[in-house]
Amino acid sequence: MKHLLARANRGLLASSARRHTVLVFDFDGTLAPIVPRPDDAHMRSRTRVLLASAARSYPCAIITGRAIADIAPRLRGVGLACTVGNHGGEWEGAAPRTRHIRAKVREWRVRLSEQLAGTEGLFIEDKGLSLAIHYRQAHDQRAARTAIRSAVASLPAAKLVGGKCVANVVPANAPHKGTALRQIQRMFRAESTIYVGDDETDELAFPSGASPGLITVRVGPSRSSRAAYYLRSQREIDSLLAILLALRRDGAASRSGRR
Repeated sequence: MKHLLARANRGLLASSARRHTVLVFDFDGTLAPIVPRPDDAHMRSRTRVLLASAARSYPCAIITGRAIADIAPRLRGVGLACTVGNHGGEWEGAAPRTRHIRAKVREWRVRLSEQLAGTEGLFIEDKGLSLAIHYRQAHDQRAARTAIRSAVASLPAAKLVGGKCVANVVPANAPHKGTALRQIQRMFRAESTIYVGDDETDELAFPSGASPGLITVRVGPSRSSRAAYYLRSQREIDSLLAILLALRRDGAASRSGRR
């Protein structure tokens, strides 16, 4: 992995600024810092201002594990081109036929609540099309993960996707962030795409091989990640947005000067 903001990579970002580039972000841990309580997550004011400015210069999209009803108020006024929730299974403005999935998820929630009742520090979040089992407050997180894996293994047609102190339970055949990213690229006819994420679910959007026009970025370096680049910390998202805005403005000024 290479540090995306290193001087040696400025040409890569400049090239993206000159092309029809789509910017795609995860939310928690990427645009917003990780917090103990998911309900408390929000972008810093500077990030919000920079993202709103970027959304006026580039098509910007969010792919998050949060439900649309949860994420939409946190992004109000930013002016995004596209918002996708539930790890790729829920699109803002669409009218999905998901009654059977929601019924199945409610059944899973009841069964998991019963099976995990004796495990301290767990919280099950029902997101309609998926569940998130948070265990950040568990005294013994390893034991919590073991209990969660065992409980989810007993559910019919369910798949477990890990995260940072959270276990996501989704339908086995559900779309994921990788499928959502490819659909966004097609929708906007992207010549170039920058995708930034921080979690195990984002790895599904990081192809194992070269993908022309796609710049994959992980928040925090990791030897096991398939991302090609990294940001040192979540705070560097502000620097990335500021650089992309400056490069876009410089390119526009240069084109104007040649007329």
